[in-house]
Amino acid sequence: MSTQDADGGCPFEGCCPRRDSSVRLIDARMPQLARSLSLFRYVQAVTGGPVAHLDQAGGYAVPSLRGEAFTVHPDSITLRLDAGGVGSAMLIRDDGTGSAALHLLDENGTTVHQGRLLSDGDRLLSGLVPTVAPGSTPAVRLPALAVPPWQHGDQLAQLDEILADGGANRRARFADYTGEHRPLDFEAVPTVLEHACSTGLPLGVAVFAGPAMQACAGHVHVTDRTTGGRVFAALANSTLELDLTAIRACHLVRAAATHGPTTALELDDADGNCAALITQFGMVTPETHAAWEALTASLPPAP
Repeated sequence: MSTQDADGGCPFEGCCPRRDSSVRLIDARMPQLARSLSLFRYVQAVTGGPVAHLDQAGGYAVPSLRGEAFTVHPDSITLRLDAGGVGSAMLIRDDGTGSAALHLLDENGTTVHQGRLLSDGDRLLSGLVPTVAPGSTPAVRLPALAVPPWQHGDQLAQLDEILADGGANRRARFADYTGEHRPLDFEAVPTVLEHACSTGLPLGVAVFAGPAMQACAGHVHVTDRTTGGRVFAALANSTLELDLTAIRACHLVRAAATHGPTTALELDDADGNCAALITQFGMVTPETHAAWEALTASLPPAP
């Protein structure tokens, strides 16, 4: 029940239950799952895989479903889920240390999101979360909501199409997209993060893992790049980690958004799935929007 990275490690700490751990299955349906997540106020939330993962501290905002309205909540953990892809959810408690973590799993049993409960209060509240019997199937699962066609859709339609299947189908049919799009040199991504850090340009980041997307937005406080090709950025109350050696392509994609046509930098893994993107979410100042568009317009094409 884990997502392995290229080195055999896992971005989710303690994701596999051990013999001294107790596991409780919780209701993965909406709105029951949303109510459970919203209980917890002091969480270290992680979403991602081999290419990118986002590690964020705070409390959960009410998660949204694919097809619903979407807002990145400041200082809160913002999740967007594909209701049809979340196979199960569980709370795992280490009986030796008392630590506890919530896991969302896809239909293959792979952890796609983890929230480690940091406070004694949250660990106590975890006992109030409704559970389901092992092996049981909820009588009702909400069907996926209707999503506008991504070929003519806005920024949210692009996000939701990626969330549906990782985005490989969308990328294979990208010639049908009516908006601006072109391949970029992904080696420019660290430069984008460094520029944002030095100039104070706020950014929005989304990281995808199966049926889960975690997003945040804010100023880049610090960024670094290791000799092994890993890039780190402290963004708002989160940490973004990218493995440049695992990125196979980068695409610039423009789509209609709240503040006008807006560019996203999409990072693809070896399977053609979009693992992460960098953009502007929601309402920003005209100066921020103009600065972001000028920056992305200057980026070099793919070699």
